[in-house]
Amino acid sequence: MAKRKRKPGGRPVPSFGGGGSGGGMADRLQALQQQMLETQEALGQKVIEVSAGGGAITVEITGHQKITRIDIDPDVVDPEDVDMLQDLVMAAVNEAIEQSQALASSEMEGLTGGLNIPGLF
Repeated sequence: MAKRKRKPGGRPVPSFGGGGSGGGMADRLQALQQQMLETQEALGQKVIEVSAGGGAITVEITGHQKITRIDIDPDVVDPEDVDMLQDLVMAAVNEAIEQSQALASSEMEGLTGGLNIPGLF
């Protein structure tokens, strides 16, 4: 029978399983971490397109919440009504961000099994 290691003072050092293989939980965590990195990288390649004002404003955003394009229909550019244009742009950008965050959350949820891990999207 193998002796358990002891801390100074005579108390046993806790064992977290895994036997002598050194694998188990640590290997699963490392694999999960690799999958999460790959998923995060893939999110940067995914693009969402959102429109507001019946297509007057179109915003393109990646899964990393980086806006890559904003198109404004010239017909909605009215120097007499800049407020409307600003509202349309803001609405389109906010919707794009929400959809991008939902995409990221959905992708990561598949890996974490629905666990809410702080700081992870």
